[in-house]
Amino acid sequence: MTNESSARQLSMPAPRPTVRTLATALGLSRATISNALRGKGRVAQATIDRVRKAAAEVGYAHNVLAGAVMSELRHSRGQTFRGVIATVDHDEPDRAPHGPFHVELVAGIRERASELGYRLEEFLVGSRGLPMKRAKAVLDARGIQGVVLLPSWREPDWMDLGWSQRAGVYTDYIIRKPALNCVTTDPYKSVVETLQLLAERGYRRPGLFIEKERDSRTHFRFCAPCLPFPQAERSYEGVPPLLVKDRERAVFVRWFQEHKPDVVLTHHTDALDWMEELGARVPETHGFVSLNVLYRTRPCAALDLQPRLIGARSVDILTGQIQRQELSVPAWPTLTTISARWVEGPTVRADASQKRR
Repeated sequence: MTNESSARQLSMPAPRPTVRTLATALGLSRATISNALRGKGRVAQATIDRVRKAAAEVGYAHNVLAGAVMSELRHSRGQTFRGVIATVDHDEPDRAPHGPFHVELVAGIRERASELGYRLEEFLVGSRGLPMKRAKAVLDARGIQGVVLLPSWREPDWMDLGWSQRAGVYTDYIIRKPALNCVTTDPYKSVVETLQLLAERGYRRPGLFIEKERDSRTHFRFCAPCLPFPQAERSYEGVPPLLVKDRERAVFVRWFQEHKPDVVLTHHTDALDWMEELGARVPETHGFVSLNVLYRTRPCAALDLQPRLIGARSVDILTGQIQRQELSVPAWPTLTTISARWVEGPTVRADASQKRR
């Protein structure tokens, strides 16, 4: 052998480890190796640990892109069904059942899941639903690898649902048990844009009326734009937000009379009735905006939090995790936010530019 050929051999990289080479070395079938690496099929945990340890030692890396391409080719052969995902809602015993926001959220999840070839199953966990461990057993038995968790009134604890071979997305701001990727409304940006719109229509003293618990769930992103910062460069004055434990007329009346907001933003349309009882002429002297169009009980300007879009986006993220076989709690969870959409109503002055047209 010449020096040149020897040098060429020495410079050649070692062959990349493959499923075939792992199978030969461990005395297992390629199917067992593949299932053990992906966490699929009926493979004993001891075998999974043995295969993954050997793969790590030889530097085997699963080609996610190639796997996704092959999966797509298999599914394109007349097969559109890709699997089952689930929504899980938490029934909290001391709180009212979740309402229209959750209904719209699930509708968006179901529609997007169907478009992508997934069937959706719905589960309720809690006092009027399944115990947590029973829900985990059902998800495991049905082979459900992806779960969209619906918003809870309080920060939830979903650890017992099982996340060693399951992907999840939470459709609210804060979840630490486990720390999943989240998709939700962007309350800060939504309120800022609303205040700018109201300033353009002549309102100068916007006031926020909201429950502390609701605002704390978003790390106070609803009230932050309304705080009276003297150094802020904006075309409206700050009115101290009214944060309450429970909405009470007497508390609202004292705040309204003391701070004199000329437009009120809240989730509760009954505040509009209280304003009118105090002499407010809406929309001439005062304005009113519902922070969730689904909760208004009479016609008024409002924000559409776009729950169907939130649901659709959560499915996009969840199914991407499933296709990449990222079936565990993410190492670094992400937050995807969606701005609310303005809905015109008779409780806010009309846009002057629209009047001129």
